[in-house]
Amino acid sequence: MSAPIDIIQNWTEITADMFIDVRSPAEFAKDHIPGAINMPVLNNEERAKVGRIYKQINAFQARRYGGALVAGNISQHILNYLQNKPAEFRPLIYCWRGGQRSHSFARICSDIGWRTYVLEGGYKSYRKNVLIGLETEAPHLKPILISGPTGTGKTRLLHYIKEGGAQILDLEALANHRGSLLGLTPGEKQPNQKYFETKLYHEIKLLDYNKHVFIEAESSKIGELQIPQSVFKIMKSAPLIEIEMSAENRAEFLIKEYLYLQSHPQALYKLFDAMVYRHGVKKIDQWRLLADKKDWQELANELIMSHYDPAYKSSSMRKDRKTDFILKLDSGHDDEFVKAARTIIQKYN
Repeated sequence: MSAPIDIIQNWTEITADMFIDVRSPAEFAKDHIPGAINMPVLNNEERAKVGRIYKQINAFQARRYGGALVAGNISQHILNYLQNKPAEFRPLIYCWRGGQRSHSFARICSDIGWRTYVLEGGYKSYRKNVLIGLETEAPHLKPILISGPTGTGKTRLLHYIKEGGAQILDLEALANHRGSLLGLTPGEKQPNQKYFETKLYHEIKLLDYNKHVFIEAESSKIGELQIPQSVFKIMKSAPLIEIEMSAENRAEFLIKEYLYLQSHPQALYKLFDAMVYRHGVKKIDQWRLLADKKDWQELANELIMSHYDPAYKSSSMRKDRKTDFILKLDSGHDDEFVKAARTIIQKYN
């Protein structure tokens, strides 16, 4: 006897053992429910071919051809990934709109004997809830911004604040980017804009709105990703903590923080090339020469004076803003950050 298939509107209201996203890998890569497993009933090429048959021939032949592919793919997923699941296994399945793809998978799970949930409206409905959630939840936050020029260790301070028991929202970690010229680690990529917003929404939902949340001051973009307007709006009006450190110590801090670029010169040159339009060929050639000579101290000084500090002084996040609290750091050693984090937590919490 088949097990029930429950059509649900809110996936947070049920307890599922696994979230199964049956969309194509390309769809999944753009965005998905965090923690979901991709078990496509049609891969990228198969989905495209079924679509061509639908447009060029007719719907019946597209369904007949697609049905055979779907059945085979679901069979492989059952054999490869779900074969050892017990009778009590409870999967939640979703596709683009909660239509044929998710129901095809759900029917087979039901026939096996697994009670199955299908998300009504599929990913499209989920995406709508994320966008609405960002708009409605962000205004409830009580943000405190950690600001300061590049090299003052804002991200490190943020993590020590978390270790001290306070809440943080690490936008750079969610965006997989350090938020500066040298911000993307060679060989890595940023998430899709939609998935960045999904992860951000889920992080916000975990916060206690009655307590302060500490956020590093950012421009409206982190690398190639845009901070949602609802979040950036509350950041622009949040109290500002200013971190100060000497230029010499900031340069030393930069060298340590971006150590990986010293062993990836081609990645470093590529980043320099992206700044030609702002600084000109002569300045970029000067930076390249310093990198070739491995004069990292002078290069760090140059980047601070010529690029980072001018950008910081003109940033929109600092315009017409009063600093709520100035925190001076000396050497940037760990014990100094621990003490600074403790001071901040005591002041605001």
